[in-house]
Amino acid sequence: MPLMRLYALTTIILALKMSAISIAQGVARTGAKAFVNPEDAAMFGGKTVPQEVAGVQRASKAWLNDLENIPIFLFLALIYAIAGLSANLFIIYCGVFVIARILHTFFYLKAMQPWRTIAYTIGAITTFALMIHLFVGFVMVGGD
Repeated sequence: MPLMRLYALTTIILALKMSAISIAQGVARTGAKAFVNPEDAAMFGGKTVPQEVAGVQRASKAWLNDLENIPIFLFLALIYAIAGLSANLFIIYCGVFVIARILHTFFYLKAMQPWRTIAYTIGAITTFALMIHLFVGFVMVGGD
């Protein structure tokens, strides 16, 4: 699979995964019939509450964690794809990162430790390995 096609697939899967978190927030909010915004409470026949219910808060934290990690990986992966480095390693980087982020979200929403931390760490190590590979294989060697 060409690098840019794999990059696009990785980006799409991660975007869908993040969209799933938004759905999880909505399900938790409407399931509890508890809304921070009065207009939402009126529309969905619920009550107005001062803060989001626990399920919404948990999903929001998973979303924020994604925002701290996914863009960095995608920026590095885009440079990697443009640089045209090893396709086989790129498959591994993208595959491991995507699986780690999906598992991280699942474990976060289900409050499963230490699995959440393990999934996070695998994703972070993958990003770091990609960064080192880019630095050594493209910046230092001067892949033109």
